[in-house]
Amino acid sequence: MAKAREIKRRIRSIDNTRQITKTMEKVAAAKIKKAQERIESARPYALKMMDVLYNVAHYVSSEEHSLLEVHDPIEKVLIVTVSSNRGLCGAFNSNVIRKSEAIYQSELNRGRKIAFVVIGKKALNYFKYCGYPIAKSFTEMDDFPTYQDAARIGHDLINIYTSGRVDKIYLVFNHFKSAMEHYSVEYVLLPIQQEEVVSQAERSGAVIYDEYIFEPSPRDVLFSLLPNYIETLVFRALMESSASENGARRTAMKSASDNANELIDNLKRSYNRMRQAQITQEIAEVVGGAEALRT
Repeated sequence: MAKAREIKRRIRSIDNTRQITKTMEKVAAAKIKKAQERIESARPYALKMMDVLYNVAHYVSSEEHSLLEVHDPIEKVLIVTVSSNRGLCGAFNSNVIRKSEAIYQSELNRGRKIAFVVIGKKALNYFKYCGYPIAKSFTEMDDFPTYQDAARIGHDLINIYTSGRVDKIYLVFNHFKSAMEHYSVEYVLLPIQQEEVVSQAERSGAVIYDEYIFEPSPRDVLFSLLPNYIETLVFRALMESSASENGARRTAMKSASDNANELIDNLKRSYNRMRQAQITQEIAEVVGGAEALRT
């Protein structure tokens, strides 16, 4: 009987956990919808930014702005890793960490010095534990990062690059494809690669306008646009990462709830078999006692 009580306690405990995972799944599903709406609302601005930047770049050479200048030789590299502040989201954080470590090893094999800028507590704790060099960390963002957060991070990265402290900056984050699918990607954030700008602009349907009249000069317009372009890329990475995190958490919590359901069903079957065996034994004892009284 003691074992039957233990099974009932386990059933109650697992059922309580199942209620928590179901609630977290519903919360994550609601956040995914909001994150998708934010990404879709920001997309027209990003596309128009690419359109204008694509056109302005045709009037200015790459040597005229420090963000377009390629440092040669490349000796110091910065890897910006975007992770989450919380766990319980499956392989979300391990994917970007593995991608960042692969870049780290590749650049290390070329004899370059590497440091990390970490966004999110999970990657920060991992890199600290492994002893990787960390230049800076940002862990105060919530589930819905703002453009001000991206502007602050972008401003710091621009200052680091233009001051010559690093020669190349990678951006690693989870790209959101759907509520069920996301994958880690990497971009060379700085220096700004003009071929990348051209390819993105062409994918977005940008059109070359030969009749542009610039006020002030194309050079001044470009100087204003390029920092905004970096901030926009960082903002996009933060939003994509936020949506991917909630998608991964919803998937993980659904899997946990399904496993809890299966475990509860198995425990209930074990409890019923044990209870049936006990009832059968009690009936047999009553019948045996009655037969003994008859004799």
